[in-house]
Amino acid sequence: MPKAEHPMQALAAFLPEGSFEQVVAYIQRYKVHLTITKKRKSVLGDYRHAGIGKNHRITVNGDLNKYEFLITLLHELAHLLTFEQYRHRVEAHGLEWKNCYSVLLSDFVKMGVFPSDISQALQRSIMNPAATANGETDLLLVLRKYNTKQTGLIPVAEIPPGKLFQTENGRVFMKGVLRRKRFECVEVKTGLRYSFSAVTEVRLLEIVPA
Repeated sequence: MPKAEHPMQALAAFLPEGSFEQVVAYIQRYKVHLTITKKRKSVLGDYRHAGIGKNHRITVNGDLNKYEFLITLLHELAHLLTFEQYRHRVEAHGLEWKNCYSVLLSDFVKMGVFPSDISQALQRSIMNPAATANGETDLLLVLRKYNTKQTGLIPVAEIPPGKLFQTENGRVFMKGVLRRKRFECVEVKTGLRYSFSAVTEVRLLEIVPA
């Protein structure tokens, strides 16, 4: 099964301590159909507004750590709140959505549900939220420190310059220099250059596999 439905009490296992009651209050008030999914490469969460006779629908990846799960859920809740107020009259990630998301983040930071380093990293998001997770590189690097599953993977940002790493599909690259927000890396086999986000998770190599 690609998706799993969770009763409200089970949702607590996915959230930081102290955030459950407030999250449930939003879900119940706006009649949100929340689905926790398996890992998706393209998105961390998704929102679909309520149609006639249907509830608002939000999905969040269940493989995220508790803090990233909550932040992703708040991102999607901000879409819901924006739709409730403005319907289709505003852009998806326009000023209205940014304002809603900023208020939600501020409220949960004030509740003390995030560790100090995440709260600090969230200040930039509160001031000017990014439309996608990839636009929050500094925040994501902090969040990934709280991943509990030992996968042997680390962000490209943590690979020393000149070292080799392997991507999920088995290709091997040498890490190069930072170009704006992405690292320019050379594929060992072809000599071609590719750019990588700082948060792309890869495997550090000591030797090139045969």
